[in-house]
Amino acid sequence: MRTYHLLPVALAALVLGCGEDGGNGGATGTAPTPTPSATATPTPTPTVTAVNQRVVASFDNPWAMAFLPDGRALVTEKPGRLQLVTQAGAKTQVSGVPRVTYQGQLGLQDVVLDPGFASNARIWLTYAEPATGGQQLAVARATLVSGSTPRLDDVTVVWRATPATTGGQLGGRIAFAPDGRTMFVSTGERQQFTPAQDPAGTLGKIVRINLDGSAASGNPFASGPKPEIWTLGHRNPYGLVFASDGRLFESEMGPAGGDEFNLIQAGRNYGWPKVSEGDNYDGTPIPRHSTNTAYTAPLVSWTPVIAPGGMIQYRGNAFAGWTGDFLLAGLAQQGLVRVRVTGDTAREVARIGLGSRTREVEEGPNGSLWVLRDGDNGALVELTPQ
Repeated sequence: MRTYHLLPVALAALVLGCGEDGGNGGATGTAPTPTPSATATPTPTPTVTAVNQRVVASFDNPWAMAFLPDGRALVTEKPGRLQLVTQAGAKTQVSGVPRVTYQGQLGLQDVVLDPGFASNARIWLTYAEPATGGQQLAVARATLVSGSTPRLDDVTVVWRATPATTGGQLGGRIAFAPDGRTMFVSTGERQQFTPAQDPAGTLGKIVRINLDGSAASGNPFASGPKPEIWTLGHRNPYGLVFASDGRLFESEMGPAGGDEFNLIQAGRNYGWPKVSEGDNYDGTPIPRHSTNTAYTAPLVSWTPVIAPGGMIQYRGNAFAGWTGDFLLAGLAQQGLVRVRVTGDTAREVARIGLGSRTREVEEGPNGSLWVLRDGDNGALVELTPQ
């Protein structure tokens, strides 16, 4: 019989530093982190919550996961591997994954099931694709053949972020609209700043596309050079979730301070790099959202940062009182952050310290929670109430 080790964990100690997503799980270290400015939004005192942790399997720089209907999960590893793992921890590598660029923050990133997966066995991937001039965020679909030797067939890239460039901050989250007919994709500005405001490219944006990669009808910038753009002014968006009420929410990493939780609305400009709730890594200030009403301010911001990774809205009831709350994986926070939305407002209500950089969170069967520990000694971990 397999022995499960249940580890009670309380709130982690305060994590210092910028917490930026970095190569092999570390901070980028491109510049020292300044002391947060006096105008930064303070982090509220969180409720301490303890959970049990069961380490299921180890992974090399895991980034995302998706549960199959049979209870197994697909897990991406940034070096370019896709693993199929059982809830008991048995892993099988899936062949046929496209070539990826793996360096620093770049690699194989999101994996999601198609809305019609039960009939078409299709999955979707995002990754850093080698390209002239650097890399591009690519969105690809494939058919999963999940027998004893699982593989991907008919891998097809349907959309690429432009322009190709170097740098980190790829973004790369996929969220299907509730009707399953269109998808939203988040893109980072690749540490280039100005592309986030440039309508001629799709870096630092959230785009809305059809399942064949074409721009969806009704987009707010349909007459512009990139008709797939839905919103702009994003820095490094790693969370993208449709809530049960049909609204789209996003989380993204700020610079030195100013991580964000946003309500995403068509045509809005979220301000980066013109405004932010954080400052530059060299200590120079950035104007706040309140200084210019042309830019949409976050519902919640964090200074010191939590460095948000993946995000879900919890729909289960295994964790009493959590239903409907958003859960953000925290790299710098080293656990989960619970955010509660009420109407058009939101607030942090609790933190769940897990003691390690937490890259991803998903809801599994029976309302349990599953997280990915970041880094080359990463792991898939099941969380249950203590």
